[in-house]
Amino acid sequence: MFATVKTALLTGAAVLAAVPAFAEEVNVYSNRQPELLQPLLDAFTEETGIDVNMAYLSQGLVERLQAEGDRTPADLVFTVDISRLDAVVDAGLTQPLMSDYLKEHVPALYHDPEGQWWGLTTRARVVYASKDRVADSDITTYEDLADPKWKGRICTRSGTHEYMLALSAAMIAHHGEEYTKTWLQGLKGNLARKPEGNDRAQVKAIWAGQCDISLGNTYYMGQMLEDPEQIEWANSVRMLFPVFEGGGTHINISGVAMTKSAPNHDNAVKLIEFLASPKGQEIYAEANSEYPISPESKPSELVASWGTFTPDSLDLRELANLRDDALRITQEVDFDG
Repeated sequence: MFATVKTALLTGAAVLAAVPAFAEEVNVYSNRQPELLQPLLDAFTEETGIDVNMAYLSQGLVERLQAEGDRTPADLVFTVDISRLDAVVDAGLTQPLMSDYLKEHVPALYHDPEGQWWGLTTRARVVYASKDRVADSDITTYEDLADPKWKGRICTRSGTHEYMLALSAAMIAHHGEEYTKTWLQGLKGNLARKPEGNDRAQVKAIWAGQCDISLGNTYYMGQMLEDPEQIEWANSVRMLFPVFEGGGTHINISGVAMTKSAPNHDNAVKLIEFLASPKGQEIYAEANSEYPISPESKPSELVASWGTFTPDSLDLRELANLRDDALRITQEVDFDG
């Protein structure tokens, strides 16, 4: 059974049974950490009286929806990374949703033209740099990361992780496959160690003196500053916002899509519109240390303190379409080897 956000949250390993039909509820499948969503869902329930039932599925979200078919109790899918959103759409598991309210509050760059998915927050993939060993002006572009001057000074997570693949896909979009292959070879040649761990583990490695720079999403800074063990790591680095040559800073999104069946369709629409509202945007962005999608909403004081940047204007769907090419090239150069 689903659990309301007022009680407990399901795990992906739990068996999800059909949900009894209540008048005022909406059911969510999410691979985002529950604690990142709960403040937002609580605020929605308080404002509307509609209960939100959430199942956390760390893996197998698409497979779960495929197995349940038209019987799925899920109305909405929450996920991160455009390729994961696109995978749900490509599997034929969503339905289009268009409303004047959503189009007004979500810029065209951050939603599917047919309304199959809607972005909620953005994050930039930036360079975490040692405050002691790297100057602000040392890195201005992602292309710089392949410069031999960084040999033995870079740490990163696996090149096959979705976040790294999205960056490589963007490099393909800007420069083509051959350039990207050479760039990945150069980046690999500059690594201080074999790719391992998550984005925060790379910052820890900088703090420990194992490398001087790493790649990471902006919101990890907020997470580290909230963890007593990791505050020292966070304070040892600064964030630099590189750009692509001829482009802007690489971004990705968290987003939502409505399932094809959506048994609580109208309530699901209300939740999505709340997510896009100034109030919903500010709650969601602050809880996640991310940037709000809506131009009407401001980032939290913490996020604003990191500085401003110009987002890359690439069509996010292009990143999703190039994901397989990015994976192939990453494996060809044996990036993780």
